Amino acid sequence: MPGMVAFGRRWGIASDDLVFPGIFELFLRVIWWIGTATLFFYHQGHLDCNGRGVLNSYLIGLLVVLALIILSLCAIVYVSAQGTITNPGARRSLPALVYLRAMLYIPELVWACLGAIWVSDDSRGCDPATVGSVIAAVVTSWIILLLTGLGVVFVFDPLGNPRSQHGPMEPLGVRDLESSGGTQFLSTARSLAVKVWESRLRLLCCCLPQDESHRAAFSSISQLFSDFFSDTDLVPSDIAAGLALLHQEQDKMERSRDPEALVSHSPSSPVEHDLQVELENAAHCMRFAASAYGWPLYVFSNPLTGPCRLGGDCCRTGAADYDIIGGDHLGCHFSSILQTTGLQYRDFIHVSFHNQIYQIPFFVALDHQKEAVVVAVRGTLSLKDVITDLSAECENLPIEGVSGACYAHKGMCQAADYIYKKLMNDGILNQAFSVVPVRSCCVVFLSSGCA
Repeated sequence: MPGMVAFGRRWGIASDDLVFPGIFELFLRVIWWIGTATLFFYHQGHLDCNGRGVLNSYLIGLLVVLALIILSLCAIVYVSAQGTITNPGARRSLPALVYLRAMLYIPELVWACLGAIWVSDDSRGCDPATVGSVIAAVVTSWIILLLTGLGVVFVFDPLGNPRSQHGPMEPLGVRDLESSGGTQFLSTARSLAVKVWESRLRLLCCCLPQDESHRAAFSSISQLFSDFFSDTDLVPSDIAAGLALLHQEQDKMERSRDPEALVSHSPSSPVEHDLQVELENAAHCMRFAASAYGWPLYVFSNPLTGPCRLGGDCCRTGAADYDIIGGDHLGCHFSSILQTTGLQYRDFIHVSFHNQIYQIPFFVALDHQKEAVVVAVRGTLSLKDVITDLSAECENLPIEGVSGACYAHKGMCQAADYIYKKLMNDGILNQAFSVVPVRSCCVVFLSSGCA
């Protein structure tokens, strides 16, 4: 769906993307209005402290501003929910409502400043509950204004100025593209688009350290996103909706697919036995793959008993006695692995909770039941893992015996290379095979651990 045009430019948000954000803000505003009205009517006859005139004006003005904002949000949510993806005409009045909502930020800002002034200068001698309520209202106002500013920065499209684009009556011909001016324009546009996506990623991942590896990953992902959205009048929500619809269509096709073969007799006993064995092996390996996620997945799977089982071990650090490296909450993570796998301390050869871009946690353990060495690789869990997943550039993958160029997902390829080098160069696998005689090596993983 095309991006919404407002304030004389195109934005990175469509006219039907305001439903859920509007409902969320509407919910907050209604609760805020009810609380302010309760405070005003309950304390109306008791506002006898210093600055009661300013406080009375502040509460009345806040009720009016909140009421106008609630009405505008109701209209925005209603109009944004009209029409379909292919029929945006029912939402043609949405830009006007957005203008109205933007204008209401001015009195809200003024009233936030007024409330802050009253709290700092004129609140002496007032009821502590009243002062606390006003402080909460002021803080909420500033938080909403800050989040709105961040949202505007995120959906801002510097290439969305219609005046800088060629109109429908002025197509950019081949001669223009081949000219130095056309080439310069396209190069500048692409470079600017990459910088915009990089700024968005830095804003979303502001909690990550801005070192060289992170900057390189952001640059790679920004280049991928800018190429993906180039020459298309789409917004990110369109891609998310398309992927969700594609997933639903795949599920529908899978459920309605005819069986590949029909048999008129029951499967033979050996076949049924082999299937049962494979299912048991899969369930057995699944315990190792799930345990690699540490305590978050364990507590999520056991919300009532999990915290109690891990409580005593979270304060313990076994890194000095066992080969456990990297990460925080080592005791909680290791205890959850023990609880999930049923192994003993001595069965673990190497446990790594070290987590960076292209470097994911894993552990190596001895599975005496299957007489195997198990390498369990954690899947996507942290923001750094998400950055690894999004690094989807093609990277050359040399494979012996295969002619021609082979390519793989860059993030997953580098993560797999990191684990392989740790296992081989640090002698972890050799140590595992030298401890006890085993018959095989099993690698288990979920999500991005499939690298």
